Amino acid sequence: MNHMLTDTAHLYWNAEWKKADAASPWAMPEPWAIDHVSTLRPGSRILDLGAGIGRHALAFAEDGHQVTALDASEAATAAVAAAAFAKGLTIDTVQAPMTDLPFAAASFDHVLAWNVIYHGDETVVRRTLSEVARVLRPGGTFMATMLSARRLPVERAAAPGREISRNTWVFEGEGDKIHPHYFCTAPDLLSLMWGFEVFTLFDRPHGKPGSWHWHLLAERLA
Repeated sequence: MNHMLTDTAHLYWNAEWKKADAASPWAMPEPWAIDHVSTLRPGSRILDLGAGIGRHALAFAEDGHQVTALDASEAATAAVAAAAFAKGLTIDTVQAPMTDLPFAAASFDHVLAWNVIYHGDETVVRRTLSEVARVLRPGGTFMATMLSARRLPVERAAAPGREISRNTWVFEGEGDKIHPHYFCTAPDLLSLMWGFEVFTLFDRPHGKPGSWHWHLLAERLA
C-alpha cells in the first residue's frame, strides 16, 4: 500500500478540531512535555509536529520559545493561529504532511510529536522519523509517543480489525482507527530510530485502561 494512502487520519481529526475548544481534553498540555521544554534554553526553536489545537505550542510560546505548529489539518492550524492571536503570542503555523516537512535541515532545537507519528503504516513512520532527524539539529531533542503493541488486544476486543501491512491495523466502527495505525513493540520502535540516541522509553496507558502508548525521549546524533 502506498504510504500516502495510509496517512489519512487527519481527515477524521480535521472534523474533531473544528469542535474542540478550551474545555477539551486536547487543550491540556502533557506534564512530561512541559517539564522537558522547561530545561531548554530560552528562545529555543521548537517544532510541535501534529499540533492539534495547540495545547503544547501555546505553552511553549508562553515560555518564550520560538514555536512552529505543524499539522496536516486545516482546522488545527486555524485553531492554533486564532488562539495565539488571542493570547498575543507569536507562533508560526504550517499546514503540511509529517512525511514531508517544509523546513531546512537543522532548523529546530526540539521536536515534539505527541500522539502523531503512528497515524499510518511503517513507511509513513520511517519517512516521518527521517524527516524529524533531518530538521533537528545535532544534539537537539525529540519527544514522541507511539502506539504500543500491548494495546492491540484491547482494540481487537472492542471492534473487528485487520492487519493491512506489518504492524499496521484498521478497525471498524467510530473513531479514527478506521484509518491505518501503527502498533509496535520496543524492539520495533528502537529499530526505527536511526540517527537518534534514545534516553527514555516507557509504556503506559493514556487516560483509560488499555490505552498503551510508548513514551520516547531521544537526542539527534551528530
